[in-house]
Amino acid sequence: MITLDYLITSLIIVALPGTGVIYTLALGLGRGMKASIWAAFGCTLGIVPHMAASILGLAALLHASAVAFEIVRYLGVAWLLYMAWGMWFGTGAMKVTANETKTGTAKIIRDGILLNLLNPKLSVFFLAFLPQFVRANTPDTTWEMTLLGLIFMAMTFGVFVIYGCFAGALRSHIIERPKVMNWIGKGFAGAFVAMGAKLVLTA
Repeated sequence: MITLDYLITSLIIVALPGTGVIYTLALGLGRGMKASIWAAFGCTLGIVPHMAASILGLAALLHASAVAFEIVRYLGVAWLLYMAWGMWFGTGAMKVTANETKTGTAKIIRDGILLNLLNPKLSVFFLAFLPQFVRANTPDTTWEMTLLGLIFMAMTFGVFVIYGCFAGALRSHIIERPKVMNWIGKGFAGAFVAMGAKLVLTA
């Protein structure tokens, strides 16, 4: 059930840079630590539907249905490009401000949720990942997978908060350099475009 192998593997998976990490870093640099924590919270919530789908076996249906998978995948690509647009032009939650502010908290959380929600590969990932750590002949597979999923979510939130706070700490050193902030924003935008392209090109 909860083994050292599971914890180490989960930590490695969570720590690898992906859309959630990039989003949390961007909010930390652009809006401060508080915004990055809300971003981490949103990204973590975005895992819930995928985890639930995997536990209920819906991910298998999504994987089997090419049409459903493609629809969700291209919605995900469209959202990544929308996020890239926001980072490139500094609009909405992506706008760099001199002061940390709660303005747009709901939008920060919403964008974080959608980033993970619109990635169909997460459902397939959970369907393949969680069962590997469930004990054979366990009387309650659903409960064990749920517990493993909740631990994965807790680790995701914790690691993302660390990323965000690190970015927030660096913010004070670059906030007075608008050109640097501008290029950082464009760099994050490029990263989201690259991830969108990867989502399109990978089967």
